[in-house]
Amino acid sequence: MTLASKPMGNLPPGFGVIDGQLAIGGLRARDCVAQAGGAPVFVYDAGLIAGRIAAFRAAVPGVDLHYAVKANPFAPLLAFMATRVDGFDIASGGELALLRAAGVAGDRVGFAGPGKRDADLALAIAAGVTLHIESAGEADRALAAGARAGIAPRVAVRINPDFELGGAGMRMGGGARAFGVDAAEGPALVRRLVAAGADWQGFHVYAGSQSLDAAAIVAAQVATLDLVARLADAAGIAVPRCNLGGGFGIPYFAGQHPLDLEAVGAGLTNALAGRAAVLADTRFIIELGRWLVGEAGVYLAEVIDRKHSRGETFLVIDGGLHHQLAASGNFGAVIRRNYPCAVATRMDAAVDDVAHVVGCLCTPLDRLGDALALPHAEPGDLIALFCAGAYGASASPAAFLGHGPARELLID
Repeated sequence: MTLASKPMGNLPPGFGVIDGQLAIGGLRARDCVAQAGGAPVFVYDAGLIAGRIAAFRAAVPGVDLHYAVKANPFAPLLAFMATRVDGFDIASGGELALLRAAGVAGDRVGFAGPGKRDADLALAIAAGVTLHIESAGEADRALAAGARAGIAPRVAVRINPDFELGGAGMRMGGGARAFGVDAAEGPALVRRLVAAGADWQGFHVYAGSQSLDAAAIVAAQVATLDLVARLADAAGIAVPRCNLGGGFGIPYFAGQHPLDLEAVGAGLTNALAGRAAVLADTRFIIELGRWLVGEAGVYLAEVIDRKHSRGETFLVIDGGLHHQLAASGNFGAVIRRNYPCAVATRMDAAVDDVAHVVGCLCTPLDRLGDALALPHAEPGDLIALFCAGAYGASASPAAFLGHGPARELLID
């Protein structure tokens, strides 16, 4: 019986073919592997990232762009971003250290996350980072850390809104959350921070992530502007900055379509033009990670075995879920679906095979492609998994079973 293929997402735009091989940033796949020192390797095309930044600037003028480090903290990528974005958002002291190593000044950084340790607070305050306060208790600890250092801490208050982002893959508002201060408690906390001498920086509202619905993103932004205006009025204080969050998604799977950036930009521009007077002098920020870097990354791994079992074909690669956990469906997915995939060394070949792409780990969870329609591949060929620029290397259990981390390469 012939195995029926299962759908997979479309290959992202921006990649080429040279001599029958996938080309990333103008380099053939095998050349990328050689330059990195071997496979498996994550390859990031800096030109595609720069194109995304330019597209954002054109569609959303007058709004600051921050890079969310959690999406991909690869050091050369952070150095590339340092001269191209307006600021950075972090979620740990470790990410702050990476930015400092990349030469990023602390006053360009916002620090969110519900579990900031006292040592992290102290480091951030000393560096001039803006702390996005997520609870009354964290406010107390930040003020105490500032007092010990003799520095007024730069603070914003992260709000847990009473709405969520429609179409979001991960919702971070609209209910009881570990993230942020409930909106009703925001004004009193702001007044207390200001009265204690903190350096007030504004609000941060993040309702969700990975949405491809432009109308839903605009609706969340409009709701955020209304919420922040009400909070400012209730607190009786101006808002220097307002981080609107992000939530811009990328299409991973079959049937998904790219986010309409122009529609988002037009909707937000209109909303800002009609914003409340209390926000007239507010500087607005959008923080993006996945949308900036996700589609610019490709994971390349080598086929080390082609085997057959009960009428089905398995392409066993030298990588796996320990490098690309999300593509295996084990990073929060309810139903596993196929990421875009190709045989990087046979891009001109006819699609004449159906195979499972599996990793080298000793677990049935290590499946990166399920019944994919591909050109016939043999040991030595390279498999390319796309949409690998975000939540790949750093979000995967690289130490699992001792195979070691993947290499990374930025083509600038």
